[in-house]
Amino acid sequence: MTRTDDHPAVEVEPVGMIERIRLSGTSRLRISAVREYGIVFAFAAMFVTLSVTSPVFLTSANLLNVLNQSSDVGIIAVAGTLVVIAGGFDLSVGATYAVGGVVAAQLTPHIGVFGSLLAGVLVGLGFGLANGAIVTVGRINPFIGTLASQIMIRGFALVLTGGALISVTNTSFATLGQGTVFTVRYAVIVWLVFGCILAYILGRTTFGRYVYAVGGNAEAARLSGVRVGLVRGATFALSGLAAGLAGIVAASRVSTGQADTGVGLELSAIAAIVIGGTSILGGEGAVWRTVLGVLLITMIGNGFNLLDVNPTYQQIFQGTIILVAVGIDAFARRSRR
Repeated sequence: MTRTDDHPAVEVEPVGMIERIRLSGTSRLRISAVREYGIVFAFAAMFVTLSVTSPVFLTSANLLNVLNQSSDVGIIAVAGTLVVIAGGFDLSVGATYAVGGVVAAQLTPHIGVFGSLLAGVLVGLGFGLANGAIVTVGRINPFIGTLASQIMIRGFALVLTGGALISVTNTSFATLGQGTVFTVRYAVIVWLVFGCILAYILGRTTFGRYVYAVGGNAEAARLSGVRVGLVRGATFALSGLAAGLAGIVAASRVSTGQADTGVGLELSAIAAIVIGGTSILGGEGAVWRTVLGVLLITMIGNGFNLLDVNPTYQQIFQGTIILVAVGIDAFARRSRR
């Protein structure tokens, strides 16, 4: 407050404070842009770098191979995006992936190819519903709950197979995993179509808005009339269904069901989700960014192989990217406070 001899007291704007506020707002916008679109620049940079350094990378055969290698993790990751946005984790998808393939392989001689593949997906859906009940009805932390269910589901797969490989002699069983449309594998088409469906659900439906609301502030969503438990449970159901779907694709690719397949797959899916900019604390994220995250991780592995780089450095590089992504998310949240 300032007073002069000729004028009454007037308010003097604290210019320095206004500038700090403006800078703070600008900084927040920049941080938010990095989190939301950083994956685009990272993907583009990696794509250009590999295109320049490797004469093989940009060939159609290699690019289609990258897409095919991405499909299993991609199917699981796009569904896992909804789980993470809603404030959860699903560590059981690797085991569910194995059981889906085992069930499909075992049932093919008895109920045919279509029925067995459908059964594998439905088993995944069933485990997803069970996980949803554990987390919502049982009120068990999703990390602990799905970790425990992962152990149980993996044990169930071992019981079904007795530790042996389940080979399928019916040649039609391999169509889903090995078939192509204009040189594009069915597995890639399944992944992209499934991803588009989930992207539409998340971005264009009431359920999708509820997913964001539940992850952003569960209590506020509950007071607004959102059935928080039902929404979170539905995301786990979708995650289980996706794991079963990816499992039957993988089993079809090699015409074999294996109880020990998919080990560590859940970590790859979570890594892709986080690298894609989805907040690990929930409330923010997008399916399309997860797709780019999956492709980025696969390109790193593919590029390191083409350039004959020690695989150890690949793990270090991937770990660094994950730390950077999580760090940006944490910094963005702090800047909003």
